[in-house]
Amino acid sequence: MGGIKPALFSAAVFGFPPELELQEWGLIALCWAISGFLAALIMPRLWLTGPNYRVWLIAALVAILATAYVQLRVPQPGENDISYVNSQLVQVSGKILSQPRLTRKQTIQFWFWAKQVNEIQGSSLSRAGVEAVTGKLYVTVPLLQGTGLSPGQEAQVTGILSQPKPKVNPGAFDFAAYLQRQGCFATLKGQVVGAPPSLRPAGLWQLRQRIIRAQVHKLKVPAGPLVSSMVLGRRAVDLPYDIRDQFIRAGLAHVLAASGFHVALLLGVVLTLTRGLSERWQLILGLCTLTVYSCLTGLHPSVMRAAIMGVGALVALVTRRKVRRFGSLVFAGTILLLVNPLWLWDLGFQLSFLATLGLIVTVPAVVAKLDWLPPTIAQAIAIPIAASIWTLPLLSYSFNTISVYGIINNIILTPLIAVIALGGMISALAALIYPLLGSYLAWLLYYPTHLLLKIVEFCTAGPGSLLAVGTISLKQMLVIYALFCLIWWGKWWQRRWWLVALFAISIVVIPLWHKQSTLFQVTVLAAKQSTVAVIQDQGTVTLINSGDSDTNRYTILPFLAAEGINKIDCAIALQPEVDLKNSWSEIQTTIPIKSWFHQTVQSENLPPCHLPIKSLSEDPPLLQLEIGEQTWWLLASDRPLGRTDRAGLKSLVTDELKYSPDVLFASGRSFESLWWSGQKPKVAIAPGLTMKPETQKQLEQQDIQLYWTGRDGAIQWNPAVGWQTTLERVAEDASMM
Repeated sequence: MGGIKPALFSAAVFGFPPELELQEWGLIALCWAISGFLAALIMPRLWLTGPNYRVWLIAALVAILATAYVQLRVPQPGENDISYVNSQLVQVSGKILSQPRLTRKQTIQFWFWAKQVNEIQGSSLSRAGVEAVTGKLYVTVPLLQGTGLSPGQEAQVTGILSQPKPKVNPGAFDFAAYLQRQGCFATLKGQVVGAPPSLRPAGLWQLRQRIIRAQVHKLKVPAGPLVSSMVLGRRAVDLPYDIRDQFIRAGLAHVLAASGFHVALLLGVVLTLTRGLSERWQLILGLCTLTVYSCLTGLHPSVMRAAIMGVGALVALVTRRKVRRFGSLVFAGTILLLVNPLWLWDLGFQLSFLATLGLIVTVPAVVAKLDWLPPTIAQAIAIPIAASIWTLPLLSYSFNTISVYGIINNIILTPLIAVIALGGMISALAALIYPLLGSYLAWLLYYPTHLLLKIVEFCTAGPGSLLAVGTISLKQMLVIYALFCLIWWGKWWQRRWWLVALFAISIVVIPLWHKQSTLFQVTVLAAKQSTVAVIQDQGTVTLINSGDSDTNRYTILPFLAAEGINKIDCAIALQPEVDLKNSWSEIQTTIPIKSWFHQTVQSENLPPCHLPIKSLSEDPPLLQLEIGEQTWWLLASDRPLGRTDRAGLKSLVTDELKYSPDVLFASGRSFESLWWSGQKPKVAIAPGLTMKPETQKQLEQQDIQLYWTGRDGAIQWNPAVGWQTTLERVAEDASMM
């Protein structure tokens, strides 16, 4: 069974697998067979103490079967899946699958299993439109509509049914791929029209809510939700998003997720308290504790992995045998992936196994280096170092950033975190028996919890707590983990670990430095109606406009992280009504900005911008930029231009500007204000979701190349490649799979 895990891991790192044709699957099986034959032929000669040739051949056979098993379990929409429904405005009847949670936009989201759908025509339901369907839905409803909903409850939701769209910006979160991994192929945004409170079924969610209410009662917000999240995991608790973001920037995201740390802490306490009992009773109480805690946290993969390994430790205790921790880890992974191979694409699952592997193979070596310290202190330092080292490449690959102070924060704060987590577990147990007792016990954690919040806030104040490392390729990540394994297996390399570490860092740093020092590129981001662009000129970065908070969080910052950008040399704010402090606050707290260009602020109050800029008009704001050998006009107005605006632009163009720009970048609603005045750019770029058909037609008649973010996604230009759109690259990548 050990061959299943490598086989599935190879599928995970190459991305979520599409449904393969028979010939493609046969080719993969052939590759595994050849690999197994070569391993059986070569590895016994290189690894004298390792497995013999029979083990390698069996592993190849198991890998072939595991690959086929993954393909059988890849989610695909059924014949009656609700994603096939053509109507947009519908009423869907079904069952709520998950605990509703609060989103950043102050709406309620939950998973929903559809059973019936009814099309809405005009303002009424279609009597003949009731249709039996199946399928999972990602549902969002208003805050008041979602309050009081619970898992297992039957409900009716009316709203707009839509298909998830592929990502339209480089570095952005791929929402469509995320939904596919969850077995979901459609979203529904609307309101709940029927969910009888009297029919709310009983379940473990009630116990979770009992614990959360008891801890919040005395600790209040945010300390109460933080303690509950440290006990049950953030998926079960509506922890404020600013607290979540601070813990992520501090490298402490694992603290808010139920994981192996919590299971090990809980099991250690149980075994300590039952030391005087027989081994049989220790086994029974330990198994009961692991079962109850795993169910309360929602049976997440990271908790299940720790629970299975905990069961192994309990069995070894009873049978008085030594636990083979690496074998126990492989066994736990095999069991979990047999139950649900799709967990392999769960980031929590991946991080849990890598962190545990790091503890197994790296902690002894680090403790040996710290032998001049007391053993307890050395162990406390070695554990966060080992876990952080082994999870760092995967985190960098997934998020394009690393926490600068992550390892230090984990070393310093682990004792405090352990005290709060243990106290929270005791409080949770008491709350299940008597809520008021649980509240008072939770109150004892008030000062430790607020101390933790203050330290995390201090560590993440201002830019610099997160370091963007750019897009790390799959090959880079695999090479880094291969180097880790080299240190693990080779004693010669263990003595020269610093050389291997330097090489691993150079694998990331050198390509990023070379790219930034040579790249000249303009990227127009798909950001609703806002004219947002990033200019990269051989290490110098200019950001044009910031957009709203959603644009900053989900569009601009992910792109800057994917490009490895840790400073903005010049920020250009074009909208006359923009508030520099509020509009740019999300970006400024993450990335420092050296200089500004803003038309409504006196120039002597702002540092000069390095980019050649000429203001052609302040109202409406029309800017001319010299980018390379191209002349760009930027009209940053999200409103349709009035007659006075048009007349002013026409006079400006006629009297002062005798040439046309190479590129016109303007909002779709203000396009007509420029092109009708006699200007004929080579390229026109419009942000926004809509574009008038007559405008498209007239631009085509004038032989002007039109790019439109609502249709094409983000648009990039560089001298070597020319113009390219994000959706074109997505289509090319899909055709190559």
